[in-house]
Amino acid sequence: QVQLVESGGGLVQPGESLTLSCAASRNIFSISAMGWYRQAPGKQRELVGSIVTSGRTHYADSVKGRFTISRDNAKNTVYLQMSSLRPRDTAVYLCHADAGFGVHYWGKGTQVTVSS
Repeated sequence: QVQLVESGGGLVQPGESLTLSCAASRNIFSISAMGWYRQAPGKQRELVGSIVTSGRTHYADSVKGRFTISRDNAKNTVYLQMSSLRPRDTAVYLCHADAGFGVHYWGKGTQVTVSS
């Protein structure tokens, strides 16, 4: 069992940056993939990006070049650095862990609002 707790959300203006953190309740070294999803009101949840144990990352086209995912196994934490934020990035951002064998864990999410 893994509990995931997101933090770092808030209200920012367009063009600004924000970094989200996802703290796991146990060692994440063996978790095959961790990532961030987002869900805006009235829209489906979508993958923002993911990072696997090798450090290889994958991003949605809409955030490539603006968002960066990293993981600190020593701190059991995954980060999402977001820059050049746009109003369309407004959503609840959720942390996800794929522990393999069909086992998935989700955090409760943190709200990011981009508005002038």
